[in-house]
Amino acid sequence: MNRAGKILLLAACAYAAASSAGSVGSFLVTNNDVPLFNPPQGPSGSTVTFYSIESNGSLDNKVVIPTGGVGISGGFFASSRIAIVPQGNDVCVFASNAASGDISGINAGTQTAMGTFLASSTDTATANGIGLAANANYLYATYSTSSTIATFTVEPSCMLTFVGDVYTVGLNTGVVGAMAIHGSMMVVTYGDGSIESFNIAGGVPVPNGDAQNSSGFANDNMPNGVDITEDGHYAIFGDASTVTTLEVSDISSGKLTPTIAYNVGSSWNSGSVRLTPDESHIVVSNNSGGAVTVARFNKTTGWIGPGCTSGPLRGFYSTWSYAGAAALQLPTAVGGLIYVPEFGSNGYSSIGVVQLTVTGKVCTLSETASSPIVDNSDHSELLSIGIYPVRPF
Repeated sequence: MNRAGKILLLAACAYAAASSAGSVGSFLVTNNDVPLFNPPQGPSGSTVTFYSIESNGSLDNKVVIPTGGVGISGGFFASSRIAIVPQGNDVCVFASNAASGDISGINAGTQTAMGTFLASSTDTATANGIGLAANANYLYATYSTSSTIATFTVEPSCMLTFVGDVYTVGLNTGVVGAMAIHGSMMVVTYGDGSIESFNIAGGVPVPNGDAQNSSGFANDNMPNGVDITEDGHYAIFGDASTVTTLEVSDISSGKLTPTIAYNVGSSWNSGSVRLTPDESHIVVSNNSGGAVTVARFNKTTGWIGPGCTSGPLRGFYSTWSYAGAAALQLPTAVGGLIYVPEFGSNGYSSIGVVQLTVTGKVCTLSETASSPIVDNSDHSELLSIGIYPVRPF
């Protein structure tokens, strides 16, 4: 399929997802991860914030909703604390609350919290948070303290039913962190240099027997973030490293194979990765460098090459300290806006907005004039955002 056809196909998929969810328009949602007694947010616990995404990419119509749970103000960079699941005429937003150990279900159409849901009493995550990933039927939650993956069925009205959990630990004693899902395969990172995959055809994850250290581990590069290509051919890892290092594993056999590492920039820590919708580029949050890097990607061969970098975004190390996992304006194929959660250092967080432009093999990144979007009422230590429409499951 040529590029134009791919763009049309992606747009059609996004439109179909939106249409199946009734009148829910494009939105961005944040997990504010608010702990108890965190002035000026108050003692009521955590919140999520919804913004509508206008046709020009601007964020509008802010609505703050209490989750009913309590956050911990931080944790693993690469663990997404938000999962979005289209469900019939509804769109469900699930937000994790690490201090209270539960997950909130929120109906995005009515912007109503539907309840909080617990896993096992032994599933705990006060150390570094609860990461989330989902398909149409199941939601998976990584508990960072107990190093467990809990499985929930996604029920009508954005409810969850706990199914079971599995204990898993990295080859070098790391705890389960980020995860990505494609079909019946789940790929996870442990933050200690090791990676592993699981079979989720039956719901609860079953190890594939392929746990291994990445090739970058020998150079002290630790896979943290992970994404999977739409055809399930490659898993892409973003490393915790002093330069921008990405690794690729061919997973077309249904198991991980040894990774190939690529250094694509000089900004510190590439722990969060996102493929562009046309999969021609990889967007990297340089968590400790306060920047965004975009690398070129060949989805046929798995090759990764240098692209462009933004440099530190406005306010880095003055009003905010770390860049969380970026989200992409959809259904753009390549180019468009990149939204970056900015972990606040003065009690408030913000969202950086960066324009990606691609012309041939050349890309540029420029922070928009309106960036960052600062919210002085409810953001705490922001690391996770989500955008609807989502990539098709």
